[in-house]
Amino acid sequence: MTETVLGGTPALGPLLARGALRSPFKRPAAAASYPRTRLVLPVVRADVGRLAAYERVCGFGTGEDGLPVTYPHVLGFPLAMRLMSERDFPLPLLGLVHTHLDISRYAVMPADAAYELSVRVAGLRPHRRGTEAVVVTEVRDGQDLVWESRSRYLARHRTAGTAGTARPEERAPLPAVAEWRIAADVGRRYAAASGDRNPIHLHPLTARLFGFPRAVAHGMWTAARCLAAHGVPERAHVEAEFRAPVLLPATVAYAARAGRFELRGPADRVHVTGGVRPLPD
Repeated sequence: MTETVLGGTPALGPLLARGALRSPFKRPAAAASYPRTRLVLPVVRADVGRLAAYERVCGFGTGEDGLPVTYPHVLGFPLAMRLMSERDFPLPLLGLVHTHLDISRYAVMPADAAYELSVRVAGLRPHRRGTEAVVVTEVRDGQDLVWESRSRYLARHRTAGTAGTARPEERAPLPAVAEWRIAADVGRRYAAASGDRNPIHLHPLTARLFGFPRAVAHGMWTAARCLAAHGVPERAHVEAEFRAPVLLPATVAYAARAGRFELRGPADRVHVTGGVRPLPD
């Protein structure tokens, strides 16, 4: 694997445009080649204003010393987008769906500290509905790994047979803890804080261009909102599986018990399910 050191955070807008233009020419398959490049930002810091906006829109306490557990994903997202918009990335960026997230946080991350951040594609894997790419993000404080994640992104396409990931395990519904009314503008507010301005999240009109009747909440917002409500230990592993989009505005039930959580809509439709467990010292 080669390593490319970047001088700054890539701008998301041009990456989205480049990835969209290249999407029609991609031929997704689990056996396809993919970029063996590790992108590295030697020094990255959280912007104070955007961090405060992120904490507010996601429900985290503002002004705390440590970064929210999901915030390093925001810092690494432009690097992931750069890899996924490249010519040698085999999955089309248009229509790519974030299906799963795993995060391990090994230490509290002071909000005013500088970190080294790296992103790489760890591989492709078959899915019952297409092909998933596994993207790994790592954050280091000096030589110490303090945070890492694995995100899976699905490109839907026809598959042969039934090979691929199994259907999600069906669990008994968790007890509802709270009812949340999600405003129609939460996609725009999260986009302003995170930089993720995918048009499906911004307005009903732009969402309809991609087949959605209304704007859709960011999956990472739903995960962050659940984790903010649940609470996360200093050293922890968290996971979230994105099952169905949340159309905005929405009324949803937040449910939790014994380290598990889920977000449900009408008729108990599960939007997000996940869990939190402490890591040993």
